[in-house]
Amino acid sequence: MVLEVAYVPILPGHEDEFEAALLDAASTVLPEARGFLEFTGHGWCVERPNVYLFTIRWETLEDHTEGFRGSELFARWRGLIGPHFDGAPSVEHFA
Repeated sequence: MVLEVAYVPILPGHEDEFEAALLDAASTVLPEARGFLEFTGHGWCVERPNVYLFTIRWETLEDHTEGFRGSELFARWRGLIGPHFDGAPSVEHFA
């Protein structure tokens, strides 16, 4: 199992819309992805209030980096949440 940890900077004033879009994407897009196990939205950073933290559990690293990111599902995922980004997310994986 691999844990994806994502820190996502969000445009000012888009906080509520982002959270709604993220929950929609997590409940409709992610369950279709091969190797997807669990999504958790952790919330907003105290020191950087425009940064949102979420984690996703995958069966393997490749399920995320090759399978999901290389699929039409990723385009749908980014189409829902991407318009709210204020820069590139920081994504890391943990064993």
